[in-house]
Amino acid sequence: MEKLMIVEDNEDIRSQMRWGLGKDYEIIVAGNRQEAVFLFKKHSPQVVTIDLGLPPDEEGAEEGFRCLEEILRMAPQKKVIVITGNGERENAYRALQSGAYDYYHKPLNIAELKVILGRAFHLATIEREKVLLQKSQEEHTVSHNGIIGQSPRMLEVFSSIRKVASSDVAALITGESGTGKELVANAIHRLSSRKNGPFIAINCGAIPDNLLESELFGYERGAFSGAHNRVQGKVEYAHKGTLFLDEIGELPLNLQVKLLRFLQEKTIQRVGGREDIAVDARIIAATNRNIVKETEAGSFREDLYYRISVVHINLPPLRERGEDIILLANLFLRRFSEEFKKKGRRFSANAIKDLESYEWPGNVRELENKVQRAVIMSDASLIESDALGFTPGSMKEKACVTLRDARERVEREMVVAAIETQRNNMAKAAATLGISRPTLYDLVKKHSIGKSLEGEAA
Repeated sequence: MEKLMIVEDNEDIRSQMRWGLGKDYEIIVAGNRQEAVFLFKKHSPQVVTIDLGLPPDEEGAEEGFRCLEEILRMAPQKKVIVITGNGERENAYRALQSGAYDYYHKPLNIAELKVILGRAFHLATIEREKVLLQKSQEEHTVSHNGIIGQSPRMLEVFSSIRKVASSDVAALITGESGTGKELVANAIHRLSSRKNGPFIAINCGAIPDNLLESELFGYERGAFSGAHNRVQGKVEYAHKGTLFLDEIGELPLNLQVKLLRFLQEKTIQRVGGREDIAVDARIIAATNRNIVKETEAGSFREDLYYRISVVHINLPPLRERGEDIILLANLFLRRFSEEFKKKGRRFSANAIKDLESYEWPGNVRELENKVQRAVIMSDASLIESDALGFTPGSMKEKACVTLRDARERVEREMVVAAIETQRNNMAKAAATLGISRPTLYDLVKKHSIGKSLEGEAA
């Protein structure tokens, strides 16, 4: 049975509500703010009613508002209905602005209150099921070292990861900055037979050319000024594991020759050394450049390209991943809300629209940063577009839609508008659109409109 907490100091009203509502809900009763907070933490009811006139301020409303604020601070998603005197309309509006779900004016009418409570419990159930569904989807799609996605393009990537991991060949991962190339490389390593060995990553574009050779292949004592000891390079450290060469397109031509020799012979020589050292390491490379054009231009060796790209995985940009954008945004929102102790945050409808229409030049990394900023900077439980850093100038509609896409969009908008205009009366909505009711139901299902049809006329 669903739990309802009644915060009311008047014993007669408490008895009336317990008697009138006890058959429908498990009733929890509190007579003051302190007791209400204690019982709310203990029982976590889905819906709460609060009489604003609580002791020691029975004639005022401040104690009731403090109770409302404390409950919503603990659980912003809970539905709170405030009960006020008949002439206290300002308090009712203030309560709604503070986050209350609804209000009810005295004198109490149990039948009327039941209607309000029914809607509140129904909405609470829908929201709870939505959260559970999102978590279930995330658990299903979060795989391969935290890579998240359920779009067709990402499901293809997941399939490629599993297939590549089962072999020991070199792999090339391409994609724009921020798409998660190192995550994919790490996932391949963790799923491979080398998972118990080291995963060594090096960014070829972040190290000066004159230091990159010794960083990769190590050096012998006395190889150059300051080389007082023998030092192993990244390639040696990756023995029995995986070496991830990020931004391999930045690798100078002279080091491309040494890397090609390693791939062919599985041996290296340290800087200043003459001894061949056998190393058993798998190579996974990544770049955000068009490596084919680099090869044609002569800035990247063609023979090395073929060696490192036995298997090629291309990561789609975030703007082409459809529903993954909101899936990722909600995941980041929950993560940062917990981290910064601002639980219960959610995106507004406008924020969701802007998240979906933004072009995301920085891809997943940019999305993560925007959500983190919004959680830090926003004090409201509802995250708006401005908190995400969106401005009218930064937004533009996705271009190059197909004729079919445009037709589908217009069709959906017309169906939604007709249903809303006719207040969920499907017969009238169908007549407005000039179609039959069965056709309208098919369109509702096709476009996942999800309108409640409970109020439909027969």
